[in-house]
Amino acid sequence: MKKITVFYCLLFTVFVFSQSTMTTKKNPSPFTKHGITLIDDYAWLENTKSEDVVNWVDTQNKNTKAHLEEINLAKSIAVKIREYDRLTAATLPDKKGKYFYKMYRKDNTTPAYLTYRKSLNDFPTEIVNSYKIYNDPTVFINGYYPSKNSKYLATKFNINGSDKNEVRFYNLTTGTNPLDILKNIKYSNVEWNEDDGVFYKKNSNTEVFAKDSTYQLYYHKMGESQDKDVLVFDTSKSETTFSFFTSRGRLFVVEKNKEETLKKYYSASLKVFPFKLEKFIEDKSQNFEFISYRNNRVYFSSGKYDWGEIRSMDINNPKDETVVIPQIYNHLLVGHYFLDDYIVCKYKTLGKNYLIVYENSGAFLKRIEVPGGVDFRFKFYDPETKNLYVSFFSRTLPNQNYTINLLTGEANPFYNDFIKPKPTIFPLNYFETKSLTFKSRDGKDVPISIVYKKGIPLDSNNPTLLEAYGGFGNISSPDFESGLLYFLGKGGIYAFAEIRGGGEKGINWHKDGKGIKKINGFNDFIDAAEFLIREKYTSPNKLGISGGSHGGLVVGVAMTQRPDLFKVAIPVAGVFDMAKYNLFTTGQYHLDEFGNPDNKPEYEALLTYSPYHNIKEDVNYPTTLILAGENDDRVTPFQSYKFAAKLQNRATQKNPVYINVLKKAGHNGRGQTYDGRIESQSEYFSFLLYHLNK
Repeated sequence: MKKITVFYCLLFTVFVFSQSTMTTKKNPSPFTKHGITLIDDYAWLENTKSEDVVNWVDTQNKNTKAHLEEINLAKSIAVKIREYDRLTAATLPDKKGKYFYKMYRKDNTTPAYLTYRKSLNDFPTEIVNSYKIYNDPTVFINGYYPSKNSKYLATKFNINGSDKNEVRFYNLTTGTNPLDILKNIKYSNVEWNEDDGVFYKKNSNTEVFAKDSTYQLYYHKMGESQDKDVLVFDTSKSETTFSFFTSRGRLFVVEKNKEETLKKYYSASLKVFPFKLEKFIEDKSQNFEFISYRNNRVYFSSGKYDWGEIRSMDINNPKDETVVIPQIYNHLLVGHYFLDDYIVCKYKTLGKNYLIVYENSGAFLKRIEVPGGVDFRFKFYDPETKNLYVSFFSRTLPNQNYTINLLTGEANPFYNDFIKPKPTIFPLNYFETKSLTFKSRDGKDVPISIVYKKGIPLDSNNPTLLEAYGGFGNISSPDFESGLLYFLGKGGIYAFAEIRGGGEKGINWHKDGKGIKKINGFNDFIDAAEFLIREKYTSPNKLGISGGSHGGLVVGVAMTQRPDLFKVAIPVAGVFDMAKYNLFTTGQYHLDEFGNPDNKPEYEALLTYSPYHNIKEDVNYPTTLILAGENDDRVTPFQSYKFAAKLQNRATQKNPVYINVLKKAGHNGRGQTYDGRIESQSEYFSFLLYHLNK
């Protein structure tokens, strides 16, 4: 092993001066399926704990760090981002149960801690501080759940970036910490049975990157050890996924079949122990969505209407079904907020969101408009004043806190001793946001949002960043990010394409970009790039692309299918080896989304776009920065390792290819501390600006 270590040290010396000469050892490993044999030269990188792989990662990280230091932009960008953040107003707290909760931080090198207050104007009281418990800056609060009467608070902690969490408790009445600790909690919320105990999903994996095994729902009674917890629901034999929640005295469980095409719904009274789950809906489409439960009626969206609707049925008589709120054609229902007296719905059209307030019966009360390009989040509702508290934001506008009166529709900015007015970072008309559509190659109207500094010439010479997500029916929304604001302030153009596979244009938009039709979404993204070039926003020598998770796959496909269109590619936590994606972690749950490798036609479709398998020996791919978390057990980091190694290890590759593997980090990077978030943003945008402006 000493010889290997020396080899890597020598390799690093060469790599700093001539990155394109970087080579990774090849160890050919055949993989055969459906009579098709693939030779995987870098399968050895899947053994992430081996000394060889650890050395490989360290060498890659050193080289990437040296390049970022050579660029010498990150520090100046970090200073500007911090300045922008100081001008950003505080957001509204969240109200859960009786109290208001909010995360704060005193130290930029440690994670934020959790506070609560009994009224909006009370001074916040610290109740849970992950750093004081674990003395580790990589451990952070990942969720918090008050009990029915706000006696207890369950707090979920992310330990090392993994999706496997711990849960601890705090007594809000006495200010003490019960000794109860729950471990191996994965892909799980925490749901209370009054103040008596909690339901949670338990994971039984022993190998971090093995197929996921989160198949069991347990009930923990307060004051008892975890080994006495009661098994409530178990899908270990069928290996199906499920979700769960409690509402108005009942436990609900939603189970998907292994193919992710059908759902079953179970319910149990919380008053009868042991809990007896009984099936009340069977074999509903995966697009059937359970929304709410009250007055013995289930509120749901049937999944039969592309733009979304709300119906209700008697839980004991599913045939007793009524339409509460019908779909509005071309207006996507993206959110609903059930109040005692009203149902408040959020709708999305091209580049615009708005609210409609309905009575509980579904009768229309009023529509409340929101400025174009601006999104919002529901925070909480005051039934005495009839005021709904919301936070408005956009890609260039940080959170603005408002109250909206549901009787009058009047909206007013909200301030108090902890949320004070601050000057805007830029004038409100400094940036321009366009919401357009372009024609895909097969004639579809694909939405795209484009943001840039007003007045810049559209002369094909602007550094531009194009992003997308395009998977799982997710409805992407804009978010404010100080680093992006810096990029725009420097004359950059930002574009986000709502490609097929996402849910931005309804259920069929998702269906048309998944499974055997997955290629449609990738084509949309490439067509978006060509649209930006054709309309002179940018040129191939000025265009960068990026995306995270499923968006990382989108970038991987685009850069390997059309490398001539892009100067820079930054895929984040992406899946790149589609031949084997289902063999690790959560891949087995995505057969409907990507296609089933055990089905030959679907496997062959996967291979047509699999980024790892479509790297050609004679192509010089764009300058690339691949980002991954070493403990990412959602999309395994070795997907990124293999992709980087194969890109680098070709004589034709003259553009540099870097990979940055974040230590003690998972799928969501290193944003657990403020300094970590600033470092990530400044490195990202320094790399992007440097290479787009070369």
